[in-house]
Amino acid sequence: MEKKQKILVTGAAGFIGFHVARALLERGDEVIGLDNVNDYYDVNLKYARLKELGIDRNQEVDHVLVESEKYNAFRFVKSDIVDLDELNGLFTSQKFDKVIHLAAQAGVRYSIENPHAYVQSNLVGFVNILECCRHHKIEHLVYASSSSVYGNNTKVPFSEDDRVDHPVSLYAATKKSNELMAHTYSHLYQLPTTGLRFFTVYGPWGRPDMAPMLFAKAIMEGEPIKVFNNGDMERDFTYIDDIVNGVAKIVDQIPDVSEELPYYRLFNIGNSRPVKLLDFISELEKALGIEAVKKMYPMQSGDVKKTFADITALRRCIEVGNEVPITKGIYRFVLWIKQINYAL
Repeated sequence: MEKKQKILVTGAAGFIGFHVARALLERGDEVIGLDNVNDYYDVNLKYARLKELGIDRNQEVDHVLVESEKYNAFRFVKSDIVDLDELNGLFTSQKFDKVIHLAAQAGVRYSIENPHAYVQSNLVGFVNILECCRHHKIEHLVYASSSSVYGNNTKVPFSEDDRVDHPVSLYAATKKSNELMAHTYSHLYQLPTTGLRFFTVYGPWGRPDMAPMLFAKAIMEGEPIKVFNNGDMERDFTYIDDIVNGVAKIVDQIPDVSEELPYYRLFNIGNSRPVKLLDFISELEKALGIEAVKKMYPMQSGDVKKTFADITALRRCIEVGNEVPITKGIYRFVLWIKQINYAL
């Protein structure tokens, strides 16, 4: 019988973290979720996700592990990865096998106005995670990078071998820094790390600051939607189930000394089928049964015209499966929005 793994999932109240934690629990792992539940966007959405994991917000006490009322193998702690003493204490007491690090200050445009939030969470916090993984002999650290590291790369599809020396947002710069720091720790301390460059993830329980949720909410309320660069953009929209499937499989595949870069790996994880922004909006209109009022805007600072993931390397490591097409993904997303009535 396979030994049950004990896995720390940081950012467990976030969009991807919530789904990953639930998937790990449902396959039989023991999971500790960590999140600082900050107010970058509506905390009610974050607490609603936690409720789905069996965590009642009224039980919450900072820095104290709370038992799930739904999953016997899940506990949650409200804490911040910037607090090294607290983080180290958690690693010492819980003795994790593996870590899936998804906590970060998200958002490209927000990074232009609030740089210090990104330095603290994405740089200081990431070093703290690396240090704890190093000292506590973690078997495998899987962490979130981003397609934003490719900047204004015009070569498509984007390959892990492409140069990523010209980020166009601070958020992207912090994610590239994470990859470099992970490489250093893998090299110096033989810490197995795998970075995943996520490509425009969408689906149920998604972030309200991202285009799918912003568009759907505006369309339902009869408000105009902001279409940047006059709609002349393409995104490699990736349905959440495909991301979760990839993360759950990758955490089990530990990089070793026989690989080209010992103990260190980096993969794109996306749908590998870019969709024009106006086509994405059209599918939303169909699923909602409402025509959108579109307001065209110029390109925003920090945005890129196209993202397109080459997932050849990922396919060599794990069985990826058939990615959810945009029509089916949007249908599921809209179904969820209608079920929760958005306002939660």
